[in-house]
Amino acid sequence: MTGATMKMSYRALARLLCYPDATLRECLPEIRLAFAGEARLGAARRAALDALIDELGGDDLLEIEARYVHTFDRGRAASLHLFEHVHGDSRDRGQAMVDLQSTYAQAGLQLCANELPDFLPLALEFASSQPAETADAFVAEFAHILNKIHTVLAERRSRYAHVLAAALEIAGEALETTAIEPDEALDAAWEEPPAFDGCPPARRPHTGVEPIHFHPQGASK
Repeated sequence: MTGATMKMSYRALARLLCYPDATLRECLPEIRLAFAGEARLGAARRAALDALIDELGGDDLLEIEARYVHTFDRGRAASLHLFEHVHGDSRDRGQAMVDLQSTYAQAGLQLCANELPDFLPLALEFASSQPAETADAFVAEFAHILNKIHTVLAERRSRYAHVLAAALEIAGEALETTAIEPDEALDAAWEEPPAFDGCPPARRPHTGVEPIHFHPQGASK
């Protein structure tokens, strides 16, 4: 697999996890093409991603948007904000955000004012800007969170589960079923607008980015 293919794959996964508005629907053919050349994805996984792309492109737009909100924004269990699964509402979350944003800045990725650094599509977008080895190591840091979200989505029979599984496969990480904790509703004030609203990341060569360790709750650091 070439580095260019890996970059396209991570970026395509990032886009699939963004809010499914009309702009995303226009990008679906390119996203499908990105997965077609990904050697680390098996035929069954590529077919499952194609099914999700068909769903996003074929159903009523309002229905698709409502389904996305119901899937990711109505509880903590499937939240796309990584630190929600690690720090919850603890004070550690703020410092983790600062550290992760610093990691992005070192690599030349500048965030818009309304973007939170732990948003999974943004993390995958960052991975797509890095050399293959660095990208895979970065995604491996939060593989346990991807497995947790995947387990929840698979139980709910959401096709979005295959996006999480594909990220693990591309990074060379095992797909594992985890224990599902009782869900807790998110406060409406917590919800954030979707990322990537016309603010593409800057690009520059990798210059020794320090990794961020995504520890599960209760783990020693």
